[in-house]
Amino acid sequence: MTNTEYAIAYKEVFEILKYIPQEDYNKIPNEKIELYKAMQDKSYNFKYDPSKTLDEQNVTKRAKAIIGLLFRDYWAADTQREKILAKQKYERQKNEKEKIKNYQYENLFTKNSIYNTFKNSQNEKVVEQKEETKDALIKYNDGNFITRLFNKIKRFFSEKKNNY
Repeated sequence: MTNTEYAIAYKEVFEILKYIPQEDYNKIPNEKIELYKAMQDKSYNFKYDPSKTLDEQNVTKRAKAIIGLLFRDYWAADTQREKILAKQKYERQKNEKEKIKNYQYENLFTKNSIYNTFKNSQNEKVVEQKEETKDALIKYNDGNFITRLFNKIKRFFSEKKNNY
């Protein structure tokens, strides 16, 4: 994604916009058109032929995407816009699920990797210390003195019973 790629795409979009109907052209904000005009690669030579499709003319993917956004935002009917937005939302969710799936797979792989099997003994000591600290912070409250005494007596007799 370099600036030259966008400059080429802006040149293609600007040339294509010359061939659309005037009423559709007027729906695009002037700021966008001025942006395309200012940011285009003036040295890039592109001539649009309205009798051919965009694919037949080797229009870049970025230019197609920009034209798609212009269609969605300015030329599409409400029902078309809703369908486009729903499809884009579905695609984003699908991509996010794929990223999560890949991330979980990568974590599974790294957990079992050779790198992690040769851990630094210092790191293991830190983990042990954390576990000891965690256990030390847990406070058990068995109730008042009489309840604790009663529980000790029960444990004493249950131990004696298990030993026989």
